[in-house]
Amino acid sequence: MPRLSLSDLYRIAVPEDPRLRPGGSDVAYVVATTDRESDENRSEIWLAAPGAEPRRLTGGPRDSAPRWSPDGHSLAFLRPVDGRAQIHLLPMDGGEPRVLTAAPLGAGAAVWSPDGTGIAYGAPHGDPDPHAPVVADRLEYKADGVGLLRGLTTHLSVVDVATGQTRQITSGDFHAGEPSWSPDGRKLAFAASMEPDRDLAVTGAVYSVDVSGGEPELLTGAGVICTDAWWLGGRLLVAGFAGDPVGHIRLFSLGSDGLVEVETGLDRNVMVGASGYPGAAPQLAGDDLIFCARDRGLTHLYRAPGEKIVGGDQVVAGVSAAGGRIAYVAATPYSAGEVYLAEFPEGRADVPPGDGSAVSGATPPVVTRLTAHALPDVELFTPRSRTFTAPDGTAVEGFVLRDERLTEPGPLLLDVHGGPHNAWAPVFDGVHLYHQVLAARGWTVLTVNPRGSDGYGEAFYTAALGAWGIADAGDLLSPIDELVADGIADPDRLAVTGYSYGGYMSCWLPTQTGRFKAAVPGGCVSDLVSVAGTSDAGYFMKMYECGGDIAGQSPMTHVARVTTPTLILHGENDDRCPVGQAEQWFAALRERGVPVRLVRYPGGSHLFILNGRPSHRVDYNERIVAWLEQWIPVAGTTVSQG
Repeated sequence: MPRLSLSDLYRIAVPEDPRLRPGGSDVAYVVATTDRESDENRSEIWLAAPGAEPRRLTGGPRDSAPRWSPDGHSLAFLRPVDGRAQIHLLPMDGGEPRVLTAAPLGAGAAVWSPDGTGIAYGAPHGDPDPHAPVVADRLEYKADGVGLLRGLTTHLSVVDVATGQTRQITSGDFHAGEPSWSPDGRKLAFAASMEPDRDLAVTGAVYSVDVSGGEPELLTGAGVICTDAWWLGGRLLVAGFAGDPVGHIRLFSLGSDGLVEVETGLDRNVMVGASGYPGAAPQLAGDDLIFCARDRGLTHLYRAPGEKIVGGDQVVAGVSAAGGRIAYVAATPYSAGEVYLAEFPEGRADVPPGDGSAVSGATPPVVTRLTAHALPDVELFTPRSRTFTAPDGTAVEGFVLRDERLTEPGPLLLDVHGGPHNAWAPVFDGVHLYHQVLAARGWTVLTVNPRGSDGYGEAFYTAALGAWGIADAGDLLSPIDELVADGIADPDRLAVTGYSYGGYMSCWLPTQTGRFKAAVPGGCVSDLVSVAGTSDAGYFMKMYECGGDIAGQSPMTHVARVTTPTLILHGENDDRCPVGQAEQWFAALRERGVPVRLVRYPGGSHLFILNGRPSHRVDYNERIVAWLEQWIPVAGTTVSQG
């Protein structure tokens, strides 16, 4: 069978945001694809049920956020109108969707009231004149993916489903988080930071507001930095940090005595889901609280107080519970993502890790076959988990992707993940397609979860704070030594790449060693001093992540040591790691005569490799492969014919 090609990006389809209809009979979900001709990302909403072929509910091209009415007779979703997302209603007994909102700057996902008569949503408010001067009194004047905020704030509104009449519920100098209805339908709960100096100290609390009007009421006090809130049944559940925002996210229940942590029995980070990060919002399955947490490189589904109900070689990224069933999206070693629909287990249903199965260890109850349909003729390499030993004896997990028939040492690419609190997983990666392409050309691709990675306990998660490039570098270099000693990697044919924090490490490591013959930093940080004042998260990075001697931890400080040929790939509109970081690194290497090339992607935000123009994403992959092959020969590797 043929191997994956980079152009297969245009064939890959990935499901997102599964939502079970009340009663649990079927599940609506988003299918994300790419269109080569228009060079755009597409999304449509589909419906699937056990034993039936999935069917398309909406034709796109940019439909998202399906949300069922409480009676299951209508489906709300987002679709652009004149370029702005608006809530639409699709009657499930037939008929065309109708536009429900007319928010001037677009509407957020629908949140149905308990009785189904109203929908709450968040929306930006303000008058962002693109020609007006930008005046800032706080550091939070821009955001990656949005750009300059120009005074925009996000606030909550409620629209009457029958009439379309809309009333704004919150206003003021703050951003209201996603709303959640109280069980009686009279109030909305939301997380927000309203402190005047919130840009200098990360804060967050939970408020409630009466939908008939009035000022928000503070529900939570000091001690927990709240990030999200949900009314689940008769209690309010809160996600947040118990102290500084540099550790695990925890779950808390709000009672008469304030916030009480929900016992999970897990030294693991709760994953509520975000761009570039798996997981899903906690929710009720009957009377049980279910939530996602990262365990090693994988993301699983748990029932409080810590019973795993979906495990195996899976990364769960979207969960919905209704009618005694659960629907979820998960990636596996053989798929970029499928929708699963299963009966919610009555008793304990732990799944042995590594078997790739789902609930109760049975055959995965899959209702889609998107990867198989998109890539029916492609054979995928599968990552192999391996435990390495860091210089201080710490066990570090990594994943080795290679053609197992190779018999001689060959070229090796070390790829460093972002975050730094993200993590690699041993599943098919539909973003980093160059992994599969390089493996087919005789390369070994090594991904490692060094100190700072999620999924290995909070002490490991926080072990590199204030010590970027110091506490973590050995975790990345020692595995290479082991693979060289095992006859897998050729010490003279090593390369390094990575994105975001991985881009930082792809600049940093060549300042510490000359062993790499090629480097490809993407979305990089080269100077922690300047990024502290130019990134939309710069102050947070300076105060919480890096701290201490940020100049000493900056690759720019040590750039005179670099001899590695370097390709720099960066989004033009990146506000998280601004393009000036790439410019500085490019200029410094060019000045010193180091072979270097800078590629800037117009319009690209920090996450353009996930959701940017398809042509840019393909180009990103192609340039990495071409640069590595330009500087590192593959010839000399042999393949066993056995």
